[in-house]
Amino acid sequence: MSTFWEIVGWIVLGALAGWIASMITGTNARINGWMNVAVGIVGAFIGGLVLRLFGVSTSGVSLASLLTAILGAVVLLAIVRAMRSNPV
Repeated sequence: MSTFWEIVGWIVLGALAGWIASMITGTNARINGWMNVAVGIVGAFIGGLVLRLFGVSTSGVSLASLLTAILGAVVLLAIVRAMRSNPV
């Protein structure tokens, strides 16, 4: 049963990270709740990869994990914004 609560914790962490990142980048009005969750979860993955390149590792649900997810979500939103503003 603890796996269930770990998943719930990661979803909540992803939602919080996505919401904070959307407020930082100014996209909060254009993103709904489910997109905040998706951006936060993908952002956590991106943030984890970026920090691992620098030799830093975070695990579990913690403040460091939240900051990592926010960092990754901000990077993700910046990439999406750049792709939308520069059509190929």
